Amino acid sequence: MAIVKPFLCVRPNSEVADRVAALPYDVYNREEAKVEVDREPLSFLKIDRAETQFSDNVDAYDAKVYAKAKELLEGMITDGTMIYDEKECYYVYELIMDGRSQTGIVACASIDDYRSNVIKKHENTREDKEIDRINHVDTCNAQTGPIFLAYRSNQVVNDVVLEVIKEKTLYSFITVDGISHKVWRIVEDERVNKLKSAFAEIDSIYIADGHHRAASAVKVGLKRRSENLGYTGSEEFNYFLSVLFPHDQLMIMSYNRAVKDLNGLSQEEFLSKIGKNFEVTLLGAKPFAPESKATFGMYLDQNWYTLSAKETLLEITDPVAALDVSLLQDYLLSPILGINDPRTDKRIDFIGGIRGLCELEKRVAEDMTVAFSMYPTAITELFDVSDAGKLMPPKSTWFEPKLRSGLFIHKLL
Repeated sequence: MAIVKPFLCVRPNSEVADRVAALPYDVYNREEAKVEVDREPLSFLKIDRAETQFSDNVDAYDAKVYAKAKELLEGMITDGTMIYDEKECYYVYELIMDGRSQTGIVACASIDDYRSNVIKKHENTREDKEIDRINHVDTCNAQTGPIFLAYRSNQVVNDVVLEVIKEKTLYSFITVDGISHKVWRIVEDERVNKLKSAFAEIDSIYIADGHHRAASAVKVGLKRRSENLGYTGSEEFNYFLSVLFPHDQLMIMSYNRAVKDLNGLSQEEFLSKIGKNFEVTLLGAKPFAPESKATFGMYLDQNWYTLSAKETLLEITDPVAALDVSLLQDYLLSPILGINDPRTDKRIDFIGGIRGLCELEKRVAEDMTVAFSMYPTAITELFDVSDAGKLMPPKSTWFEPKLRSGLFIHKLL
């Protein structure tokens, strides 16, 4: 049983929601974040990345940076940019990208469900990235970026959503990247209770994106429990801000790879070694995006190739080992190119599919030698790995469109 509850939301007033809404904090480096905040002074990025308010010689993780984030958030509440809703609600959040819609429920999920694996993970987290968000959430007394959760589509939830989206929106705007955002509020007790009961019947919920935000929110909750030994479990720090989407509306894009060199091999030696486990076909100058599993594009010396896994690789049944990212890693990147730990090896870079194949060609022309276009991981593959209690290789999934921060804030007190 999953606990997915309505919450008392802090949100932008309708006149400025489009200006406040910001891409996730980790999409930007420091310089890019500062440029974006200069472009749009109301952007919530100034709170998620409060180092933008300081000169570059101030450490992004300095305590005064987190204090500034709290000051800015409270200032936006005081001046009316951000407002409190009058009662606990669910929200419906629709994003449309290139004509494709995905519609989720904004709510709070339980840190106990995370700990008991009702909410399932597929990635490891890094301590340094966790500490940053722990400090941010703890200092601001608020969760400012929602965790992207997925669940197997549920008819009761679908029916409620279909009713709600026929009604007047709370927000409706298009961001500079062309993504349409619409939000509706669910306040009626009957609908609230239907959703609460429907989610209580769901056995498993999956983190699609936001593992570090989730882990940080849970650790802040546990810290607050240790500081409040008489806690009841109903306190807001026992829950974390989420948007939950049905699996059949989600699109995962490819997460492509590029490598700096051929590990001391000549081009002919390299192609010969690949031929042991893959059928190699020269295509020429036309870029190639795989259209089926176990097929890869490769860009080398201004030519594109297809790499098709041979029969022995197609017989692999382990949910992790059978992933396309694993096939490439285990049978090419590691044994041939010497990329044994893609998390730490500086010779490999990962390029989100949103950037297109031209980005692979550009990188090979600039600072890489070979690049690989991938077939996207399926959401059902993510579920299979999580259900098996296993972890995906790094950079296995790239979700689009990205949820905006600043539209929904969950205060812990």
